[in-house]
Amino acid sequence: MPSLTTSTGTRRTATRSTARTPDAVALLRADHRKVSALFEQFEKSRSSSKKRELVEQICRELTVHAQVEEEIFYPAVQAALKDKELVPEARVEHQSIKDLIAQVEGVDPSGEEFDAKVKVMSEWVKHHVKEEQNEMFPKVKKTRLDLAELGARIQQRKEELSSGYAAVH
Repeated sequence: MPSLTTSTGTRRTATRSTARTPDAVALLRADHRKVSALFEQFEKSRSSSKKRELVEQICRELTVHAQVEEEIFYPAVQAALKDKELVPEARVEHQSIKDLIAQVEGVDPSGEEFDAKVKVMSEWVKHHVKEEQNEMFPKVKKTRLDLAELGARIQQRKEELSSGYAAVH
């Protein structure tokens, strides 16, 4: 098995599960694609029950995604890049999206402003994704960060949060 250098600089042997886990950037890009597809489905939907179901899924995906970025990815990126701009801006964007999540989660989709709030959320998410994928991710790939190890940590945390989210909602 090949050895890997972890974010703490220690070396360890790769396990089969680590070898199969996508790196951090690939995991986050997959989340971006998934949420984008959910927003597209929402825009095409005319059924209130389908809209409610899609918004609950969008909110769950965005909540878990934001939390793993804030807990695991952003601190590593900020340290590796000695960043004082990209990560703070991303955190502010997350807060704006969280505020909209709070306004639509569990709300009747027939309300007058519901579709507008989801549309604005979609636009903010698209903007945020574009900045991450075009600015942050390329810079991250040039660092010495162990993206496989970060990916494994992100995947594990996503699984924990997803099971906890389902229990609460």
